[in-house]
Amino acid sequence: MENRTDTFTLETQGSFLTALRHPGDSYAMNWIEGSKPWGTIISPEGISSAQSREITPAGAVKESYTFANTAKFPVFTVLGDIGIYAPFNDSYDEASICLKNRCHAHIWCGGTSSYAMCLRMNGQGPHLGLILTKGSLGAYSVERDLSLSSNDRGDFILHPAPIKLESGETYTLSWELFWHQGKDDFYRKLREYPSFIEIEADHFVIFEGEKSNLGIKKRDNQPKLELLPQNEAAEQSERSFGEQRYTARGSGVEAWCRIHKLPPLWDLAEKRCAYIVKNQQHYGLGSPLDGAYLIYDNEEGHSYYGHRNDHNGGRERIAMGVLIARYLRRRPNADFEASLKKYVAYALRELFDSENGTVFNDINRDDSCQRLYNYPWFARFLLELNGLWKESAYLRYMFKALNDFYVRGGQHFYAIGIPMAESLAKLEEAGLSAEAERLKVYFLAHADAILQNGLDYPAHEVKYEQSIVASAADILFQAYRISKEAKYLEGAKKQLETLALFNGRQPDSRLYETAIRHWDGYWFGKRQLYGDTFPHYWSALTGMAYAQLYKASGDTEALDIAEHSLRGVLGLFAPDGSASCARLYPLKVNGAPADFLDPWANDQDWGLYYALKFFDGDY
Repeated sequence: MENRTDTFTLETQGSFLTALRHPGDSYAMNWIEGSKPWGTIISPEGISSAQSREITPAGAVKESYTFANTAKFPVFTVLGDIGIYAPFNDSYDEASICLKNRCHAHIWCGGTSSYAMCLRMNGQGPHLGLILTKGSLGAYSVERDLSLSSNDRGDFILHPAPIKLESGETYTLSWELFWHQGKDDFYRKLREYPSFIEIEADHFVIFEGEKSNLGIKKRDNQPKLELLPQNEAAEQSERSFGEQRYTARGSGVEAWCRIHKLPPLWDLAEKRCAYIVKNQQHYGLGSPLDGAYLIYDNEEGHSYYGHRNDHNGGRERIAMGVLIARYLRRRPNADFEASLKKYVAYALRELFDSENGTVFNDINRDDSCQRLYNYPWFARFLLELNGLWKESAYLRYMFKALNDFYVRGGQHFYAIGIPMAESLAKLEEAGLSAEAERLKVYFLAHADAILQNGLDYPAHEVKYEQSIVASAADILFQAYRISKEAKYLEGAKKQLETLALFNGRQPDSRLYETAIRHWDGYWFGKRQLYGDTFPHYWSALTGMAYAQLYKASGDTEALDIAEHSLRGVLGLFAPDGSASCARLYPLKVNGAPADFLDPWANDQDWGLYYALKFFDGDY
């Protein structure tokens, strides 16, 4: 059945929504596609439910869900017992479909102040918003179609906070759905609702000695509120590292936020490097893995290798060598340097052909999986080694790696982290002008191909995702630095507009300016669980893109966003130097408990590396 108003076109099946569109949307996008219809309810035995829907005078869709205790005894719920399906249309297909007919869903289950900001993937309004007006949300779960692998974020299930109902008692949760024109307009509209509590902080990830200046933005339509730490003893301890929740309370309101406190950045990096050297380097005389930095299982206390691509001795794990080389450029350490030299011997022996520049996928120079992503990462490793030891051989190797990347078709590949501007400068400085010129020609042709594609992104390992768009922006910003041609800067800005849509502004150290990613825990983690990974280290790519905008234009707002993004990834690192490749954010994924740091330290060191570069002003 279809119900059309001036503001919404709704399709229903019984009491459930099956489609929700804006009548004036030229794309006729359905914002709520999923495997189960919107409004499907999960509830425990003894709890009955009813729902209602109406259009408000302001043109919003108001929905209410009432839960009644039909048992003879009180019913107490735990988080997750009750759920309401809210299947926002957030999945990945080819870019031409995603940009017009899919959305990024930025969900915040923050108590009585909860909301969802959905943004069409091309940034064109109208966009859909949800604001809780009655009741409290405590978390969300997802149910994924595993046949779609990394390309389906899943159906969202919103969980009311735990409740206690006496026999015959009821509890009602209400929200409103409305249209908005983007992030600023979304929050402007939220401020019209008394239930929205706007919690602000200078930073949601802070280093020892910093103050977060955390507070509530006061509004006339709200009662007086107090924002207090949930664990006052932890707050009073000067060296209380880790996450800390703060709760705003007053007159029926209970909203929360999260701050994460860490040691000073370079001290954190020192601990991380020490942990790698002590725990993650393999010693095995005669083994091809001798000298390798491997995955570490924090749960079982040992290193791990598997020839499966994302668990092997190459690929993303080169980040450990990159990090240690970067650290040593500022802080000499004999033990770290000896370890790094052993790793360099391993990497050049097992993962690289210094004659033709081939970067291999795994030990024994195995190239059964030919992967272009590996090339710029290995080139960056060589660039950092040159910066540390000033040996020109590393520059020659770097040239060969990047040259082979383009020989193999890199001009049409959106590779992550190509260090081209830095590489050309170093080659020129070393008198290798012919090599620099050859790479420059390749790279500008690469940038021209990305300009021509615009937002028509080719599918990569995931059909459409944040690191594809981030790579496009990065390549164009670097092309501008190299050539000073305005077309590259303008193209990079357009890419950044699309990239920004992956980031939300929820008041949480795990979420604030952290890009949506939702498959890495499966491929790189021990638990092999799909689901939202907040934070994930590749969010740093968005931060570095914003930093490059600041460098190119002096836009200080871009620099602020960059810093939030780069700080946000650091929640994957503990003060003792241990680390996790992914934090699974939802309460549950396909019924399995989530909301945990994966036990494996695997590929997350790229995030710490980029943070060091950023705070060194190297972007």
